[in-house]
Amino acid sequence: MKKIIFIFLLFPVVLLAQKTAILKGTIKDKNNKPIQGVNIKFGTTGTNTDTNGKYQIRIPINEEVSITFSHISHHTLIRTYTAKRVTTYRLSLVMTLKTEKLDEVIIKDRTGDAKGVKTIDKTLLDKIPGGSVENILMTFAGVNNNNELSTQYNVRGGNFDENLVYVNGIQIYRPFLIRSGQQEGLSFLNTHMIQNIKFSAGGFQAKYGDKLSSVLDITYRTPKEFAVKVDASLLGASATIEGTLLDNKLSAILGVRYRDNSLFVNSKQVETNFRPSFTDVQTFLSYSVDEKLTLNFLGNFSLNDYNYKPLTRKTRFGTVAEPLELIVFYQGQEIDKFLTSFGAVSADYKVNDHLKLTGTLSAYNTQEEEYFDIAASYNLGQVDSNLGSETFGDVQFSEGIGSQLNHARNDLDALIVNAEIRGTHKKDGDQIDFGVKYQREDIRDRIREWEIIDSLGFSVRPLDHIVSNEEPYEPFEGPITPFQAVRAENDIKINRLSGFVQFSQKTSWGDHDVWYNVGIRGQTWAVTPQGQSTKSQFIISPRAQFAIKPNWDSDMLFRVSGGWYSQPPFYKELRGFDGTINKNVKAQKSIHLVLGNDYSFEMWDRPFKLTTELYYKNLTDVNSYVVDNVRIRYLANNDTKAYAYGLDVRLNGEFVPGNESWISLGYLKTEENIAGRGYIARPTDQRIKFGILFQDYVPNIPDLKAYLNLVYNTGVPGGAPAYADPYNFQERLRDYKRADLGVSYVFVDANKKNSYTNGWLSRFKELTAGLELFNMFDIQNSITNTWVRDVYSKRQFGIPNFMTGRVLNLKVSMQF
Repeated sequence: MKKIIFIFLLFPVVLLAQKTAILKGTIKDKNNKPIQGVNIKFGTTGTNTDTNGKYQIRIPINEEVSITFSHISHHTLIRTYTAKRVTTYRLSLVMTLKTEKLDEVIIKDRTGDAKGVKTIDKTLLDKIPGGSVENILMTFAGVNNNNELSTQYNVRGGNFDENLVYVNGIQIYRPFLIRSGQQEGLSFLNTHMIQNIKFSAGGFQAKYGDKLSSVLDITYRTPKEFAVKVDASLLGASATIEGTLLDNKLSAILGVRYRDNSLFVNSKQVETNFRPSFTDVQTFLSYSVDEKLTLNFLGNFSLNDYNYKPLTRKTRFGTVAEPLELIVFYQGQEIDKFLTSFGAVSADYKVNDHLKLTGTLSAYNTQEEEYFDIAASYNLGQVDSNLGSETFGDVQFSEGIGSQLNHARNDLDALIVNAEIRGTHKKDGDQIDFGVKYQREDIRDRIREWEIIDSLGFSVRPLDHIVSNEEPYEPFEGPITPFQAVRAENDIKINRLSGFVQFSQKTSWGDHDVWYNVGIRGQTWAVTPQGQSTKSQFIISPRAQFAIKPNWDSDMLFRVSGGWYSQPPFYKELRGFDGTINKNVKAQKSIHLVLGNDYSFEMWDRPFKLTTELYYKNLTDVNSYVVDNVRIRYLANNDTKAYAYGLDVRLNGEFVPGNESWISLGYLKTEENIAGRGYIARPTDQRIKFGILFQDYVPNIPDLKAYLNLVYNTGVPGGAPAYADPYNFQERLRDYKRADLGVSYVFVDANKKNSYTNGWLSRFKELTAGLELFNMFDIQNSITNTWVRDVYSKRQFGIPNFMTGRVLNLKVSMQF
């Protein structure tokens, strides 16, 4: 009888428990940072936000409840909510600080904005398709690249060689001989080791090096506890292990990665036997000797074996009325090897509460081999376009028949060593940064490269060869001359000494908050080719930044930055088309001005920020170049001047509660004047850029998430043969359009860990599985052309080399 009474008493409680909904969300401050420890309560039910500002609470169905959000240092918020059915609802809020002295807090939290530096949420790296820092950058206005197989990028009219990349304050270099994106394999940056990501698209401070375009500043993290993270997909795998040793004095993190691009390359129009192997091992160690001294080590070893054997290619192009088809049969193969190693030892010494010194010794070595012999025989034919014909869609007759043979035996060995001392002095809102760096570059390069072109049995000679040929009336007995040939051996040493000093201050101007920075860099370098005298040069680079946050009701910040930027030549910029070194190449110079505005506001009770930047560059002593896939070939003569201007706009915020997304729009115009012949578009003149990074989830299944990368770039001038005169060839490639979609399901994460105390899921700290759909609309993008000759009209046709098609990838990520 007692059991029956107990069941009747329990039954209404069970029904009540079943008729509840889940309310969850994220609580952040006005700077879009999560707030931990917010107390959420209604009636006698309550909970708190975790370290990520997330919460979850059950509320009754069809009953209006008054929910209080309170925190010791933020203003209390009260929201009324009525759940209509049993499901999961989301409510994310922004809380404001109680303190009346908001000025000091805003200056501290907005310093990055004042510097024009974008801080990127590192958690996006594990979510977006592709999962790399460069994939995120490609969605920014002003950052462009039309090659999804490459990790390189152009910023505001600059080229790949004009971007600085730092890891823990140490400059990172990349291999020299890579000429196609599919040879790159892996970016240096190991996403599982990253703590912070900062990016500046121009107008950066004097403490950064001597480049013209951008700075990507990465910080690898110092682990606090043991963890293992493993990723596996059809494109490769990675594993990261981290932890502390020696009574927590030594923090260590080790990452191993393997990449195989076969899935991408097999989606291209060329049928191949492709056996790539991209392997990378990185480690970062930090040992705390005492409260003042910390020793660090950053190491990297990378081996890229690239074996490529093309078999056939079939491409249709032209118009509906006059369709053409190119068929190519290949013989031969390409075998490349890029072995790079890098090591850096640094010491951070805290002299006192105001002064900190950092000393760094680093060395970078790359050993590169580029060997290929590839013969291609082609047939250019006219396709039957008559719908009623029995041969509709077949090639009727050939317009061009020919072949070409490409040969290379290129070897390069480069050693770059440097020593650097940096210091920072902070006191009462003032900061002085200073540093000096010595660098030595020892480069040995052997080039053996030629191309022979044959059309209907006749060897095509270089454009500058004038040789009489009376065939078929008289036999031609002259030697076969390569259409292009480079033969050189370079042994060059470069010594550089650079330094900088800059001053920053946070202050007030009436009721307004002000931040400014002024600094100057200098560099002297000496180039010594083997058997030649030394050529020394010197440059000065003054730079300044100013930002003001008016005391307005609207949260606005205005900034202006710029200076006279210089880029002393690296080895590639000293080497001309013929492979010889011009030691007299001067530093490229750019007067750069950036005007920017940040407007932070709330929409739909969620934080948003609109960032607008207007920029202008005036460039002199420019070293003009041509681009072949991702290889840049310089004229090495400083005979060009150029300019670039544009507008970048980016709106980011929580379009979906708790998930940051953004929309970017950019306009760019850049032109150059080579040897006084007049202004024409530069190879990076990409006029319009539109990018979206969007995060979403299924309302009824919040652990099922979707991520979208969408990029649209208008076409750039290109696709011409490397020997073509750019003044005679200004046609643009087709617009670049690409959308990548990622869908994942979160089985376990920090918020769900406590839900699994038993079973196989309890072994994981995080477990996510999903699908990545690259180029989801299967759009044919091209970055170069293959040129063939029409025997009848004597014309040359540019056949587009299409990039990757639609590719589906399966990915699993887990952390223990």
